[in-house]
Amino acid sequence: MMESVLSYVVWSPHPAVFSGFERLRWYSLLFALGFIISQQIMMYIYRKEGHDERLVDRLTIYMVLATILGARLGHVLFYEPDKYLSNPIDILKVWEGGLASHGAALGILFALWLYARKTPGQNYLWVVDRIVIVVAMTGAMIRVGNLMNSEIGGKATGTDSGFVFARDAEEILETLKLPLQEVKAYKPTDRTDELQGNGIVPVNFDLRVAKGGYEEVELNEAIARDVKYALTRFRSSQKYLAEDSASPLDFSVADKGDHYLVTVRTFGIAKYPTQIYESISYFVIFLALYFGWRKYQARIPEGLYLGIFLVSVFGMRFIWEFMKEVQVDFEESLTFNMGQALSIPLVLAGIALIIYSIKKGTPPYAKPSGRVES
Repeated sequence: MMESVLSYVVWSPHPAVFSGFERLRWYSLLFALGFIISQQIMMYIYRKEGHDERLVDRLTIYMVLATILGARLGHVLFYEPDKYLSNPIDILKVWEGGLASHGAALGILFALWLYARKTPGQNYLWVVDRIVIVVAMTGAMIRVGNLMNSEIGGKATGTDSGFVFARDAEEILETLKLPLQEVKAYKPTDRTDELQGNGIVPVNFDLRVAKGGYEEVELNEAIARDVKYALTRFRSSQKYLAEDSASPLDFSVADKGDHYLVTVRTFGIAKYPTQIYESISYFVIFLALYFGWRKYQARIPEGLYLGIFLVSVFGMRFIWEFMKEVQVDFEESLTFNMGQALSIPLVLAGIALIIYSIKKGTPPYAKPSGRVES
């Protein structure tokens, strides 16, 4: 049982929620659900503390815009400024990826300052202390979205435990000039004797090939040549797979009547599923903050929750970054990668806020006067 739990996983889910409908993706769905659930929780918080829950609609607009704009600009400025500043129009192409959580955090803090300033009866620190509860939950859901996209993964574990991210290789194989009907990566059950304990683990790819385009001899030649090239020459294949470029491709072809089934036997690199580690961390932080709020509510010193959020979320981010692969090439030469460097000042700011809030003590209870402006 324990051996099964600690063994590796070949991870290759399709990023789309429904096969054949590419527009709805797991990342987008989880991102949106995070805001929808957050809005409901914030309405409950506002209602329980005597605030006008209709203000949450306005607050949600600020949050959505701040998260998207802040995360996008954060990625542009922190990770790839040369690329985007030389082609500014690409900044608008959010659908191509490139969102930074540190940028989102800064954007949210600024947007909530604007919200509190423009909304009578809304104290900035009171709002922020409540919003970080749901931000932690949304962060957990977004990391699950990253996992479904097979992105922002970890370094090689060096053991036979971990995730082999095979989705990129599947997509490369699907582009081959073969009459492919399906490509599927999986963990073979008959190759356990090939495990060496070094993190290079067996992975199979099944290719369903339609008949008619190739004779079996021609198909063998095409597979040996084109699949070998796909598994060894592309950067993403080299990143996640360990196919020996010097040896012939290990594969077999079976005639299944109306199609050929090609089974390719190769190797993958077991990596840390850091998306899961981060998601669990943020969800635990959400639960701690939420149940803490349920107990203390108005007695929470102003700024305390924001401080705890900054220390815990970005403190955990700093730790998990040691296991994560760098996002951009220039990070290779850094002692701490960009995610860690950006986390340090936020953790320090959180410590300062905790000290400040404890010294200031519990705020005097007062009924809010905020109402929705027409």
